[in-house]
Amino acid sequence: MQKKRIVLTFPPSLVGQPITYHLVKDYDLMLNILRATVTPNEQGRLVVELSGQRKQLDDGIAYLKALGVEVQSLAQDIKWHEEKCTHCTACIPACPTHALSVDRTTMEVSFSKEQCIACELCISVCPYRALEVLI
Repeated sequence: MQKKRIVLTFPPSLVGQPITYHLVKDYDLMLNILRATVTPNEQGRLVVELSGQRKQLDDGIAYLKALGVEVQSLAQDIKWHEEKCTHCTACIPACPTHALSVDRTTMEVSFSKEQCIACELCISVCPYRALEVLI
């Protein structure tokens, strides 16, 4: 099974369509929505992680493009510099996915790249610049 993180941008005419449903049912893909901004009659944007067999991933992405959905790879990532981190926990409440967490016994911060959606909320709150955006 392969995973792919992508950004989907929907034109207003497609926002109300069951597109993610078809990815799951017709292409046998697992879909994890990492971030979404969808408003009726406006452009929509989803950051998703698709999981499935390579052929299904390719076919599902081809389906999206044929509909007129703009598909881009998630081109950025967050890097945690553990050596710069003082474990002040300023980043913990800013992280919506709990990719940054604190062990309450040791009071040490840890970072899970798999849970990170690269929302960048942690960047501005870290006083020690222990987090950065990789493009």
